[in-house]
Amino acid sequence: MTAEPATSPAIRILLADDHHLVRTGFRVILEVESDMHVVGEAADGERAVSMAGALRPDVVLMDVEMPRVDGLEATRRIVADADRSNGPAVLILTTFDRDDYLFAALRAGASGFLLKNGTPEALVAAIRVVARGEGLIAPELTRRVIAAFARPGGEPTTTAVALSDLTPREHEVLVLVASGASNAEIAANLRLGEATVKTHVSRVLAKLGLRDRVQAVVFAYEHGVVRPGG
Repeated sequence: MTAEPATSPAIRILLADDHHLVRTGFRVILEVESDMHVVGEAADGERAVSMAGALRPDVVLMDVEMPRVDGLEATRRIVADADRSNGPAVLILTTFDRDDYLFAALRAGASGFLLKNGTPEALVAAIRVVARGEGLIAPELTRRVIAAFARPGGEPTTTAVALSDLTPREHEVLVLVASGASNAEIAANLRLGEATVKTHVSRVLAKLGLRDRVQAVVFAYEHGVVRPGG
């Protein structure tokens, strides 16, 4: 595969998987990329949490089913322990195509979710996406999971206050983000430039205290901004 030019410091990656051969395979794939560097490996979730704090990676590749502490709980701890703006992005990788795992991962604070049967190119691209602070969730995946698991309505007063801080345009952007639309699609829908859309998305995340657009999708459905099937 062709590596992107290393125009900025390499993406620091922590591998968390209880299978040594899987970790080795990931390392081989990633270390040939000029903009990526594997800084450590963890064989269980508890070790992943401690290494994330010590090594301060940019991205944690996290398996779900691991001994001692599973990947979902490890993700919750890493996200809770980290500074919102500087903490690592967690990219969940699993062999299990299960909706409950996916939604639990997103609610735990993961920035993305991939199946291990994907291609090396998809893995590399996903790491670059979450390292930029963007969430990785396909529109069809958004509809499938949120429709099954999200709780509509009933937001607390603090949420209502936070939503009231959004401008009408920012609210429109939040609704479109929740539909799974890309920045280009939002720009076309609202007749805005992509740079302007990116600014609106950043402001929405900041005002609502969210890490990335994946969390924005979950937030929008859980707090009744949009509703499954609506």
